[in-house]
Amino acid sequence: MKVLAIALLLLGATLAGCASPTDSSGSPRVTFQQAGSSTVLPVAQAWAEEFPKVNGSVSFVVGGGGTGAGFKQFCRGEIHVADASRPIKDAEKADCEKAGVQPFEVQVAIDALAVVVSRKNTFAQDITTEELYRIWTANASQVDKWSDLRPEWPDEKILLYGPGTDSGTFDYFIEVIIHPKDGSAAKGRSDFTKSEDDNVLVQGVEANPYALGYFGLAYVGENAERIRALPVDGGKGDGAKEPTAANVEAGTYTPLARPIFMYTDGKPTGPLQQYFLWGLGNEGQALVEEAGYIKLPAARQAEMLAKLR
Repeated sequence: MKVLAIALLLLGATLAGCASPTDSSGSPRVTFQQAGSSTVLPVAQAWAEEFPKVNGSVSFVVGGGGTGAGFKQFCRGEIHVADASRPIKDAEKADCEKAGVQPFEVQVAIDALAVVVSRKNTFAQDITTEELYRIWTANASQVDKWSDLRPEWPDEKILLYGPGTDSGTFDYFIEVIIHPKDGSAAKGRSDFTKSEDDNVLVQGVEANPYALGYFGLAYVGENAERIRALPVDGGKGDGAKEPTAANVEAGTYTPLARPIFMYTDGKPTGPLQQYFLWGLGNEGQALVEEAGYIKLPAARQAEMLAKLR
C-alpha cells in the first residue's frame, strides 16, 4: 500500500515517528516523512516549522541526504515527500513506478548555485564559466593551480569542495559547466572533497584561502562572515554577475540558476494538498525568500497552484 494512503487514512501501519493519534481537539494527527536534497532542506524546514500553526493536526519529519538518496527512499515507500534540486530521472521514475509510486512534481522555488571562496581569499574577485570548466573537467584542459587560470593569482593548488555524486546540485553543475564541452556522459574530476552536507563544504572552504567550492546560494547568506560568493561571467559579453535574486529573475546570472522541487506519490490530497497550497501561496513563498531562495514568479506560482487543485 502506498505510504501516502497509509498516512492519510491513518491506518495502524503508519511510518515510524508519527505523533499521537489525535491532537488536543480530538482531530486525527498525521506525520509526514520528508527527505532528499540538502539544497531544498532550508525551505522544507521552514515550511515544516510554520505549517503546523495552520493545521495543528499535521507535522513533518524533515531530513537531507541528497536528491538521489531521497528518490531511492521515495520509491521504496519510506518517505511521503522527496526534495529534489533537479527533475527526477527516467530511471528513477521507472523504479518508482515499478513499486507502484507515481511521482508528482511540484516546483517550490528557484535557486542559484554559488561558487564560493573563503573570506581569507583576497585575490579572486570573480570567475568565468570557462575557468570553472578548466577547474572541474577531467580531460587535458584541467588545471590544478590558481596561477594556471590567471597569472596574477597565487601559484597555489586549488583545494576543491563540492556536493557528492548523489546530489542534484552535483548533477546540475556538471550539466551546465562540463557537459557543453565534454559531452553528456562526462562526470568531471573526482579528486575533490565531497559531502552531501553543505555545512561541511562551508567549513572546508572557510578554512583555507586557496579553497573553492560550490553549493546552493542559501548557504552563502547563512555564512556570510565565513565565505563569499564570486560573481560569475557566463560568457555572454555582459561581464560577471553576482548570484542575487534580482539577477536570477532577470536571467543574467547564467547558467547557474535552476528550479527546485518536491515530489509526492500522485497528486497530493487532504492535509498534504493543504500543505502545498499553503507553501505555494504568499505565506509559504515569503518563507522561501527568508530562507535565501527566489520565490516563484507570479505566472509560475499560479501554474503550480492550479496543478495542485
